[in-house]
Amino acid sequence: MAQECAHPHEHAGLTGTALGSRLAAAEAVCLRRDQKLTAPRRRVLELLLEAGQPVKAYDLMAAFDAQAPAKPPTVYRALEFLEREGFAHRIESLNAFVACDQPAAEGEVHAAAFLICDCCGVTREIEPRQDGSLTREAERAGYRIKAVTVEAHGLCQSCQDA
Repeated sequence: MAQECAHPHEHAGLTGTALGSRLAAAEAVCLRRDQKLTAPRRRVLELLLEAGQPVKAYDLMAAFDAQAPAKPPTVYRALEFLEREGFAHRIESLNAFVACDQPAAEGEVHAAAFLICDCCGVTREIEPRQDGSLTREAERAGYRIKAVTVEAHGLCQSCQDA
């Protein structure tokens, strides 16, 4: 994982009305899909949205409740659900999770690309260009793609300027 750099950065997670709106939207999606956004699932999503950057599972456990950390199965089950339903992504190279900025429309394949700063750790989700070649190649091989994730490491603008 990236080290803290000496220069300032903004890691803007959601708060207030914006946070409430995203949680309400997730609940509405779950209702349409006949799924439940249980209290633990909602709390983990809330923590990811507030962070605005990748968070390791054990950090989610520690932040879950002010009185006592959550147990690993609680957080991992919630993360599994959030990933499956398209509310979160796992950033494999960081072994961390981040809230999805660009959820897919119902029935669509979600493609996400992450730009990860190797200096400060800031992560930005972008939508990669899709020319359909990956989907066509997968179909020829007998696969149906559900999701595509690309991770690109480099330096954010702030770290380049510093």
